[in-house]
Amino acid sequence: MLEPGALPRMNPVDDTHDAALQSWVESANGHPDFPIQNLPFAAFRRTISSVEFRIGVAIGDRIVDLQAAADAGVLEAASPSTLAACRQSCLNGLMALPREERSALRGSLSRALARNSTVSHALQQCLVSQAGVEYSVPADIGDYTDFYTSVHHATNIGRLFRPDNPLLPNYKWVPIGYHGRSSSIGVSGEPIVRPRGQTMAAGAAAPALEVCKRLDYELELGVFVGPGNADRAPIAIDRAMDHVFGVCILNDWSARDIQAWEYQPLGPFLSKNFATTISPWVVTMEALAPYRIGWTRPASDPRPLPYLDSPDLSTSGALDIQLEVLIQTRQMEAAALPPYRLAQTSYRHAYWTIAQIVAHHTVNGCNLRPGDLLGTGTLSGPGESEAGALIEQTAGGKQPITLPSGEMRTFLQDGDTVIMRGWCVRDGYARIGLGEATGRIAPARPL
Repeated sequence: MLEPGALPRMNPVDDTHDAALQSWVESANGHPDFPIQNLPFAAFRRTISSVEFRIGVAIGDRIVDLQAAADAGVLEAASPSTLAACRQSCLNGLMALPREERSALRGSLSRALARNSTVSHALQQCLVSQAGVEYSVPADIGDYTDFYTSVHHATNIGRLFRPDNPLLPNYKWVPIGYHGRSSSIGVSGEPIVRPRGQTMAAGAAAPALEVCKRLDYELELGVFVGPGNADRAPIAIDRAMDHVFGVCILNDWSARDIQAWEYQPLGPFLSKNFATTISPWVVTMEALAPYRIGWTRPASDPRPLPYLDSPDLSTSGALDIQLEVLIQTRQMEAAALPPYRLAQTSYRHAYWTIAQIVAHHTVNGCNLRPGDLLGTGTLSGPGESEAGALIEQTAGGKQPITLPSGEMRTFLQDGDTVIMRGWCVRDGYARIGLGEATGRIAPARPL
């Protein structure tokens, strides 16, 4: 049975979101990504260090070392379990906490970092410059599921292979997903080695093992699970957001030529499991509260089945997160040309919401755990400039993109750097950002 008596649950807008709130960390005031209204989490350590990673919170161009802050006694509303989680090397402990404890920690950090803070001197000793650190994957990711939540992406891809029937009939009824490989998830900045796999050339009698020639990116969000459902009870949709910790940027690198040969009948394998890049910073659902908007779908489309439907969806089910993907080639770098924007879109266009994919993932008794990662799937919007993958933008490689350097691209070449960014803006609230997820393509390793 679904949880009885489920009531609408959402992260409220409170004084931590006040656009007028300023920090004594001056770089935070007006910062495009990390003002005091954001306070995202990451796992970091000082560069060229052998010490264990620890949890940090971004504030401007600085990081609050949470272990040091906990030891200094400046997190006044934090419970003993919260303080213990702050001293861990990754975010799983914090992700496992109830929403109320996570919100209390956010409030403590906000008050401690505010301009009128009474603990600024003590907390000053806990700050580290972002310029001198390296990051790890923020959580110990036990499982990774990638969904297919953009109807525009699904339609664009389907049109390439099924021009007369691009969208399969189950798409509008069920959130489609597949289980990915958590061990190959890496953090922004790690090189992406071009993969090998079987491909089947047109007209060939047999496949061949080859280096990927059609390497692509996919612009996605990653959703980190908070408290799980260890008892395997399905998570009701009205309670789903209580089980979500926050989001990051996710690039699901894809080998399209390998994918075309292997994906039938069970779906992607070697074409997807060689690399997934995420941004180091996890922006909490509490920070995203002001940017929640109503979720809609065309009136002619079916309403979701009851376990995927809720009155809250129409008022606050969607998130308006702006996303962009850029490319910089080696030739562009040599010519001092800035990265070139390939696409910009918004997560508001997603056909399936975070709450719906959490509810669906667990309706069969599947047990999610703190730190599990859910990918949204490629987030493409309705416009031509909103395609979240090269395979869409180039019509399957038939329409090359001309870059400012004069170079042409249908798919990625060695030395290309892909940069993905995300941010939220809304009148009356501060702009907050998700940081960046970057990766440079390295040549395939020799056999």
